[in-house]
Amino acid sequence: MKLRLLGSSGLRVSELCLGTMTFGGTAHLYAGEKDCRAVYDAYLAAGGNFIDTADMYGMGASESMLGRFMGEDRQRIILASKYSMNTSPDDPNAGGNHRANLVRSLEGSLKRLKTDYLDLYWVHAADGLTPPVEVMRALDDQVRLGKILHIGVSNAPAWWAAAMNATAEQRGWTRFTALQLQYNLAERTIENAFFPLAKFQDMAMTAWSPLLFGALTGKYALSKDGSVEGEGRLGSPGGSRMLNPHSLKVAQGLQKVADRLDAAPATVALAWLLHRPAPVIPIVGASKLKQLEQNLSCVELALDAGTLAELDALSPPTPTFPESLLEMPPLRTMIHGSAMADRLVPWNTN
Repeated sequence: MKLRLLGSSGLRVSELCLGTMTFGGTAHLYAGEKDCRAVYDAYLAAGGNFIDTADMYGMGASESMLGRFMGEDRQRIILASKYSMNTSPDDPNAGGNHRANLVRSLEGSLKRLKTDYLDLYWVHAADGLTPPVEVMRALDDQVRLGKILHIGVSNAPAWWAAAMNATAEQRGWTRFTALQLQYNLAERTIENAFFPLAKFQDMAMTAWSPLLFGALTGKYALSKDGSVEGEGRLGSPGGSRMLNPHSLKVAQGLQKVADRLDAAPATVALAWLLHRPAPVIPIVGASKLKQLEQNLSCVELALDAGTLAELDALSPPTPTFPESLLEMPPLRTMIHGSAMADRLVPWNTN
């Protein structure tokens, strides 16, 4: 695997991140320790060094399993975890972005992971309640204590992430250096707001659910009567909502490209992410070694311009206002004059 810089930081991370939501636990989407150890070892052997977990994955089981696996590997792993999700439903303060939950969650994660620090700590989701000053000051305090080195944000609106970074920059606090968002061949709505934001503020872009909970693996199809055909469960309790006409139509087009390339649909879908104009780091998860090996093969699959255009056409994001207006040539002429309009590159070009 190639290495990439993590946003504005100097961290070198592998082009594929290992997601460990399936490590531990008892629900159907979790894997046993033997399978997880095989996935972990294979990922490191392939040159990977970026591992992502969260305190709520298996209610701590994922972190505990990683803590047992890492040992001396810890120093060469870029380790990321998250906080925000409620881990004690009867306690309203056991969730959210506020300082108390951050401190409690971080201490628990460090203990389970058997480490003194995290390389990257994510806000797992915006809670819509905690003031930006409290969130960014609390995160910066943990950076100054050396318990976390860099911070990122997942599952938050673009304006919220930008406002948080502005709050931090005004006060000399640590800024977000990475974004973690749902992004894949069938779900591309983040391109309108988040790609320009990531470029403007030099944040890395990591993609969770790069295979849309398994919908882009070729296991499912839409029958003539509109019902879903296929075996197995999607990789999430809520994943069935991803089996809709749009995603299955994209999967059908993806299968045609994959057949032509003699590759698995999952491999092609991940390779497409690696070829995006704005660099994207897919977060790949697997419950079996075979699944991981198939996913890792994407780094060796080169897609030419024609194939990329064919894949792009399967699910182009709908232009949104005001970008759709600002990119119109007549308006650019009205703003810049006819002499300059054709010579200027739009500020939000990826």
